[in-house]
Amino acid sequence: MTIPQQGDIWWAEIESARRPVLVVTRSEAVSVLSGVVVAPVTRTIRSIPTEIQLGSEEGLTTECVANFDSLQRIQRAALTAKIGELGIRATEICHALRMMSDC
Repeated sequence: MTIPQQGDIWWAEIESARRPVLVVTRSEAVSVLSGVVVAPVTRTIRSIPTEIQLGSEEGLTTECVANFDSLQRIQRAALTAKIGELGIRATEICHALRMMSDC
């Protein structure tokens, strides 16, 4: 199995539901942790600083956002298939985290 990296978008099996998530945990730590922090992906777009806009360029079929106000820790094994990635936009994770924590 491919090891998830920060900025990857994966399908996750969470609480009997399948949904896309954005991996937030730093890449160097993912392989040694059983759990990872993810931002759930949603079609509810509020255009606020704690969201990262996503769409077809990131491998998704519809316009949506990763919501950093709803960060979750999930088991790494819950990540079932890679959808896409932020690529060079991965630096937006740091901005969304700063906005979420108001630091």
